[in-house]
Amino acid sequence: MTDAASIPTDDAAVAPGWAIEEFLAGLSATSPHTKRAYLRDVSQFVDWAQRGGCPDPRRIDRIVLRRYLAFLNTRALQRSTIARKAAALRAYLRFLTRRGILEADLGRALRAPRGPSRLPRVPRRADVGEMLDGIAAAPVVTDDPRRAAFDLRDQALLELLYGAGLRIAEACSLLREDCDLERGYVTVLGKGAKVRRVPIGEPARDALGAWLRSGRPLVAVGTSPAHVVFLNALGRGLGVRDARRVVARHPLPDGRNLHPHAFRHAFATHLLEGGADLRVVQELLGHADLATTQRYTHVTRERLRAVYEASHPRA
Repeated sequence: MTDAASIPTDDAAVAPGWAIEEFLAGLSATSPHTKRAYLRDVSQFVDWAQRGGCPDPRRIDRIVLRRYLAFLNTRALQRSTIARKAAALRAYLRFLTRRGILEADLGRALRAPRGPSRLPRVPRRADVGEMLDGIAAAPVVTDDPRRAAFDLRDQALLELLYGAGLRIAEACSLLREDCDLERGYVTVLGKGAKVRRVPIGEPARDALGAWLRSGRPLVAVGTSPAHVVFLNALGRGLGVRDARRVVARHPLPDGRNLHPHAFRHAFATHLLEGGADLRVVQELLGHADLATTQRYTHVTRERLRAVYEASHPRA
């Protein structure tokens, strides 16, 4: 296997015999963004393997995989990028094993450098509260009932992102039958097709109820999906890009804009700061691995240290 093959800049053509299309079809619960990344990463591996003398997936072995990782390490790639490519390749090798194309799951031993664990800057709970309360209290400055309806939608979306810790894709795919406003729960289809039931507080319940009762009927058109909670300006289901624009329209009191995922981080961090058990937060976030949730303890420790140094006379 030669390491001289280069990674193509565009998606490689889907090679026959490698079952890439079937692999992607099996990622039904994966976001479109992740699917595109997996297609690109797996296609690049297949292209590299074919150029290096591995024309058939049944000829993949540990030596091929080690050489591919070594090849990636010679490129000007960030560690996080290599880690993502390795994760895509592990998923693909797992698929090949299930299909019987490979006798053993070689991805189990596939190791790549982990990218740095970076979390977005977590806003203070007071700032998030002021921003959300400001949306609710903002006077109506338009005679357009649809514009007022979208204000209700924006408030409901942001309340759910922060009040339930939803991923942006989870919020966009939420269905009306998933919302139990009387009991204060939403049922979410998360990563890996895992379903979880998340409680929501009174502000989120009120905002979601107002949108469904008074806002959504003004936005819906004849072709609107009947069961989808959030709609865009065309009456279609709200997409992730649409939702990101909603978040961008509502900065914090200091004028800083939040990334949509920052609401999820704030949800977890503020729960931990309030004394919530780590396992409970893991369940609420839908993390398969407790280690993923433990990242948020670093944020709370840093904040406690800052408060200590600013407040204690002998810090």
